Amino acid sequence: MAVAMRRPDKEIEIHQESLSPIYSSRWARIPFLRGLVLLWDALSLGTRVLTISANLQGEDQEEQLEGAALTLTILASLAASVLLFFVAPAGISQWLENLLTVGPGWGNILEGIIRLSILIGYLLLIGRMEDIQRVFGYHGAEHKTINAFEAGAELKPEVVEKFPIEHPRCGTAFLLTVVVLSIVIFTLIGPMPILQRIALRILLVPFLASIAYEYLRWTARNLDSRIVQMLIIPNLALQRLTTRPPDRKMLEVSIAAFNAMRSEEELLTT
Repeated sequence: MAVAMRRPDKEIEIHQESLSPIYSSRWARIPFLRGLVLLWDALSLGTRVLTISANLQGEDQEEQLEGAALTLTILASLAASVLLFFVAPAGISQWLENLLTVGPGWGNILEGIIRLSILIGYLLLIGRMEDIQRVFGYHGAEHKTINAFEAGAELKPEVVEKFPIEHPRCGTAFLLTVVVLSIVIFTLIGPMPILQRIALRILLVPFLASIAYEYLRWTARNLDSRIVQMLIIPNLALQRLTTRPPDRKMLEVSIAAFNAMRSEEELLTT
């Protein structure tokens, strides 16, 4: 993997390292389990890389987030996400069920609508922050670079900027897929007391994540299918909230990272 970062003096610095052996292990080939394993490593890698980039901007290379600190950071983030996107919707929908006297079946659908609303509202809210807008700009630069490479185009900023900002294999689709799956599965499970309801939501998060991973893996392998192209329309639409049109300096950074990664991979295959 490679990450490109612009130093305070405006020069681009590249950080490279080999990916975890987990990607080529037997765990990465076991359906449903592989999604959880690879998701954890991706979260770990992403958090650590963001820390490296932040430290570079502050010219403080001594405060690296690694080991136990990194694990605790990821666990705290996951716990906050579960509370916000699973526990809160369950509690709010239970309250609205009693208030509006709707049936439990409708209550589960209402819970799903609340969960989706919280997700969209959260993305809209953080998207107003200046630092996150820059992150979303680099996200858009990543997509444009990958789209240009897959189209066989020359990787130059003036060429890459013409390509779409959406990409069908974007991780944003994972969030929407988990929400939709939760509506279906929780509705099939049916009504239950509030404490059991919340406990079950928490316990089923890994199950939902593993199914979502396999679904996205299937869509990525069948993008030529008209059915799949229709299925991923909502996923592409949601990316409008997590990407921003990048400027050419952002594209320079994304292209530098991609070229560094490709160079190392080509060395490994020769």
